[in-house]
Amino acid sequence: MTHRLLVQYGRPTDPAAFDRHYRDVHVPLARAIPGLVRFELGHAEALGEAAAPYLVATLDFESAEAFAAGMQSPEGAAAAGDVGNFATGGATLSHYDVEDVTG
Repeated sequence: MTHRLLVQYGRPTDPAAFDRHYRDVHVPLARAIPGLVRFELGHAEALGEAAAPYLVATLDFESAEAFAAGMQSPEGAAAAGDVGNFATGGATLSHYDVEDVTG
């Protein structure tokens, strides 16, 4: 079963600097996390009156165990440690087992 890390970034003080750091520094760090099988991101837009996150990233692992091992690795620690270098709008992280209900 796929296990997913969901990261929602708040609006940064300097969006251009955020985007540059995210693409040039953070993405390579995150891609190096052992066990990562898929990494997607996108700039979100609100559907209603509530504010949307500035950027949403999903990182998929084969299992909760692979996720835990990857995040506890030196590469996972490096990626986690980098968040404070660019996420001036804050970041909310959550993880869960993915359940496909499309039928």
